[in-house]
Amino acid sequence: MISAIIRKVSIGPDYKNAMHFQVGQTVIKGEAQISNIILDVMTGNINIYISSKDEVHLWKSLNKSIPVTIEYDIDIE
Repeated sequence: MISAIIRKVSIGPDYKNAMHFQVGQTVIKGEAQISNIILDVMTGNINIYISSKDEVHLWKSLNKSIPVTIEYDIDIE
């Protein structure tokens, strides 16, 4: 199985007006930061984790029935 690091997800059928979540983005009134975005291969859900005060929490879980655009972290040298 090949895994890839997800950098950004956009939720909604229209990319221009979608909700965008990106690793490193500040959320919850500046109290937390998105630390990881992970695709759960068993369920197909996309899980968004945030970190705050040295703790990591599952913040959002998006099921596969909603339109989602995934941007992967690509390092081109």
